[in-house]
Amino acid sequence: MDLGQLEAFVEVAQHQSFSKAAEALFLTQPSVTARIQSLERELGEPLFERDGRGVRLTDVGSSFLPYAQRVLKDLQEGRDALEGLRSLQIGVLRLGSAFTVSTYVLPKILKAYHERFPAVEISVKTGRSEEVLHLVLADEVQAGLVRAVVHPDVETVQLYEDEVVLVTNSQHPFAASGEARLEDVGRQPLILFDKGSSYHDLVQGLFRQAGVVPWTAMELDSMEATKKMVEEGLGIAMLPRVSVEREVKLGVLAEIKLRDAENPRRRIALIYRRNRRPSRTTGAFLNILHEIYGFEWPASMGQPAPTVPH
Repeated sequence: MDLGQLEAFVEVAQHQSFSKAAEALFLTQPSVTARIQSLERELGEPLFERDGRGVRLTDVGSSFLPYAQRVLKDLQEGRDALEGLRSLQIGVLRLGSAFTVSTYVLPKILKAYHERFPAVEISVKTGRSEEVLHLVLADEVQAGLVRAVVHPDVETVQLYEDEVVLVTNSQHPFAASGEARLEDVGRQPLILFDKGSSYHDLVQGLFRQAGVVPWTAMELDSMEATKKMVEEGLGIAMLPRVSVEREVKLGVLAEIKLRDAENPRRRIALIYRRNRRPSRTTGAFLNILHEIYGFEWPASMGQPAPTVPH
């Protein structure tokens, strides 16, 4: 039994005519007749009664018709679903993201993605970079945005460098000149973000390399809380630039340039499973990242595809 037989059967049943069914299917009448006869042989029962006025379904044909219609309907819905996936009119984008990226970077990226593919459902799971890596390896997410990691089972696409900057409130003495020496910074009450975070390690490494032991006033596990403490004058902090851009622009916080040291940086990357071609939704997401950051396109992905659905 094949689809051509079912299509012929349904058309003849609807039109009660072999010739009209042939016209609807763009076939010759003998071809339609041959398909019906072949189907009847496979079923072992006649499906139509033929008389001078045309054809009508037998009892067997009437019983079989809704099943044939259902098969063709399901097939068409399957074809529609595939076409929807091709044009990203349906689909799911499952992402993992490090906390800082998901809060301060990802919203703008997903806004651009949603404007182009509004029908794609988006799911985001957040965690530390190691946790997001685990989600990618477990296929719980299709891709992750994390600090650059190296793992034999993932592809890593470098996106941008995340710069850590010194900030104070606008009344702090450092704010008047906009710069400070690292030794002087070490004498100020320093608010550190999350001992388990790579930012904590970056900041401590900066002081350690300079031979400065900083005065640690407090440690917090919330970047927003850290900024609020700085705003209230409880200390100063070194935080990712992306997390303080808004407050610096508003004048709530002041960015302080280090005279004798470079700001720490870490690379942020997209990761996905190696040797597994990304889904269409993930590929479209990578296209948008490519437009924003202009990174070297990974060979495993082939050539960038247009990001505007056809």
